[in-house]
Amino acid sequence: MPTLAAGWLRVAMTYAPVNPSDLIPVTGAYAHRIDLPATAGYEGVGHVIEAADGLSHWLGRRVLPLRGEGTWQFIVDCPASHAVCVPETVEDQIAARAYINPLAAWTMLRRWPVRNKTVLLSGAGSNCADYLGHWAYLQGAAHVFGIYRSQSRLTRMRELGIEPVSIGDESHIELAARRADITFDALGGGVASHVIASMPEASVFVGYGLLSGLPIRMPGKRSASYARFHLREHLPGAGDGGMDEAFAQIWPRLKDFDMAPAQIFPARRWREAIEYQASPGAVKPVLDLTDF
Repeated sequence: MPTLAAGWLRVAMTYAPVNPSDLIPVTGAYAHRIDLPATAGYEGVGHVIEAADGLSHWLGRRVLPLRGEGTWQFIVDCPASHAVCVPETVEDQIAARAYINPLAAWTMLRRWPVRNKTVLLSGAGSNCADYLGHWAYLQGAAHVFGIYRSQSRLTRMRELGIEPVSIGDESHIELAARRADITFDALGGGVASHVIASMPEASVFVGYGLLSGLPIRMPGKRSASYARFHLREHLPGAGDGGMDEAFAQIWPRLKDFDMAPAQIFPARRWREAIEYQASPGAVKPVLDLTDF
């Protein structure tokens, strides 16, 4: 292993999930932001096995090594200023998935509060939509609709209080859109285009994903205002403790949230995990980086 840079930690990884956001850069979609060779993976959990001078108090701690190297590897180096300590009460499999979806959902709901509002979620079978729907009700939302594709998601959505709207039912989508004060859209493409064209005066459409791979066609006239959300543009400062403060809000909410189950894959079976992630009705695949 190379000498550890000043101010950095070396983390032995335990778990790292397979998210769509991990795979999109592999397609070349973000080529302008990526220097090759590169390792995939934006989140995961591990424990500190080596620390630069002056950082010995980090040794042995469980951390999320954020915004360092890709997390799909056994050892990850990251700046200590970007490492987030995991409370003892939070299990590894929960901590491994605490960054991308929970932080995005919590940040969006803080940026666009939903108290007494009707909320519409597209891609409602996703993990991020789970958090958005559940936490929207905790924030005081009046009603939450969710556009889904797979029938396998219906039970989960109903448990969270999200009213299902089939992606194939255009009339129901339009009805939900006409009632929506705010939409959080993960799909883009035709569904998003239909929704934003149907939303009422003074409503807000927030696009935070393009899972369809297609852009939104903006109507010539629209009543809804449009906003684009990228988590990286809303991340709190690391050096001033901003990430720790953000997670201080998230850890207790995750502890009380019935997180969707995960499918664990030994690291050597990473190809299977990627293929599984794309299959209909799949639960979240997570790489076990302690199982070579």
